[in-house]
Amino acid sequence: MNDQHIDPGPGQRAPGAAQSVGPVPAAAHANVATSAAPAHHHEHDAGVPADRAGHIETHGIESIPESDRHGRPSGLFWVWMSANVGYLYFVIGGVLMLLGLSIWEALAVTVLGNLWWAAVGWLAVSGPAAGAPSVTIMRAMFGVRGNRIFGAGLGVAIGLFYEIINVAFATLAAIALLAQFGIVLPGGAEWAVLAVIGVLSFVIGVYGHATILALAPWFSAALAVVFIVLAVFVFAAADFSYAPQSLPVADHWAVLLLGFAIVASSPLSWGTGADYARYLPADVSKRAVAWYTALGGFVPALVIGVLGIVAGTAIDMTDPQLTIGEIVPAWFTPVFLGMIVLSSVTNNVLVAYSTGFYLQALGVRISRAATVVVTGVIATAVAGWVLFLTPSFLDTLSSSLELSVTVLGPLVAVYAVDILLRRNRYDGRALDDTTPASPFWYRGGVFLPGVVTMLVAPAVAVMMANTTLYVGPIAAALGGADLSALVGPVLAGGLYALLWLRTDPYRDASRRPGATGAAAVGADATANARDAASEDLHTADPNTADPGTADPITTDPTTETTDAAASTRTLNMEVPA
Repeated sequence: MNDQHIDPGPGQRAPGAAQSVGPVPAAAHANVATSAAPAHHHEHDAGVPADRAGHIETHGIESIPESDRHGRPSGLFWVWMSANVGYLYFVIGGVLMLLGLSIWEALAVTVLGNLWWAAVGWLAVSGPAAGAPSVTIMRAMFGVRGNRIFGAGLGVAIGLFYEIINVAFATLAAIALLAQFGIVLPGGAEWAVLAVIGVLSFVIGVYGHATILALAPWFSAALAVVFIVLAVFVFAAADFSYAPQSLPVADHWAVLLLGFAIVASSPLSWGTGADYARYLPADVSKRAVAWYTALGGFVPALVIGVLGIVAGTAIDMTDPQLTIGEIVPAWFTPVFLGMIVLSSVTNNVLVAYSTGFYLQALGVRISRAATVVVTGVIATAVAGWVLFLTPSFLDTLSSSLELSVTVLGPLVAVYAVDILLRRNRYDGRALDDTTPASPFWYRGGVFLPGVVTMLVAPAVAVMMANTTLYVGPIAAALGGADLSALVGPVLAGGLYALLWLRTDPYRDASRRPGATGAAAVGADATANARDAASEDLHTADPNTADPGTADPITTDPTTETTDAAASTRTLNMEVPA
């Protein structure tokens, strides 16, 4: 999550326009047989579930077959709550008070900024539709090759940064917790603490989806109890007569917009909702998926943010980890530090799980579990280097993440708008295909609307950002007002929709997902494959289906497949009733 202007405590990750989410109608289907080369397909023993709590999940970025689909949307609430019942939102609430907002203004900004969780919930509905994680679905937005940069590449880079920050601050809190119990670490023993935090942060991600779902309610309950007790002490010490110094009108509006950007940066940093919803059956209620996901993030972010606001009336919230002792009894301080450690770890569980998918989508041919181990080892090693060898770099690293919302906000918007434009019609097995015959190869493996949008919108958002290390020229001209969390996503969504509707193949309305008519079905399937093959560096099989028909389309027989033969996929398209 991006936490602008925050002296972070745990720098937790929180990585379309806010809207009410209605049900997504189920599509009727026509089966158009084509051949594909599924990426990263993993076999598992017949009769043995691929996703069991306490066992290592065997699926990766490939689509989940219907036989392995299971679960209920309500489980998503606990997944998202466990990652967001955290210290960070307490800090964010305090920062709003430090900016000079009144209690009521800070409350309003907290509510409005967290409405972006509706977009996170909206993204999650693509998971059951495709049966695939977010980074696989993003091939539809950027093309097979383009996604390796704007989906997988950005995801790995930003995911690693968040993992590093979470591990670093959890380690600091753990060392402080040991000191509370009078345990003095000998020289070099802090590395052992780091190692333990690293293992705790990534082992659950190694086990995967079912284990995360099984443990999420317990983590949520444990952290919620701590915050309930904290709330008793905070409200007892609160000064509800608190009034900040008055500001000139222009400065006041600038502070309000800056506060909104700080709060909104949390939900806008989560574009991975499909990762946790992809195991749900394809016919699951999309409304339920969206609501449970959104509320799982919104509720703790709002409640804990309000708690931070109230605490800001009683103590200096510049560094709550140090000043919290002014309003809580001594026995609660170790509990508070333990909460920081646990919330950093639970936040990292989701970050590490999704970062592993991003690494697989880059083309790294190792299992999903192995990618979590690889990124975890890298993050833990870098965290140790930052903490114990170059500690002055820690603040710089944390502050640099404040700019991540300028990229992740537009990315969330592109994703959200793509779901609308496609009417949430994603064929997971077609998305698995990374060959030039893929319908998502477009031209040269790149879909220009997504790529152009992700070059333009983040550039504009950066100029509007106001962070610890950098103030953009537009933000400076506006007296420090940070519009990046508002303009960046809105610009990205509008630009992507405009370009999508004016770019082949979707410029032709009959070739858009959900277009009605048998001719549209045949034209969509064959024309997409034909356009893709024309850009192929390899020669397509001359037996490709005749344009305008729904005959099988075959790829070059030399194309690598997991079973030494082209597998059959089904393009799910709507046909007239």
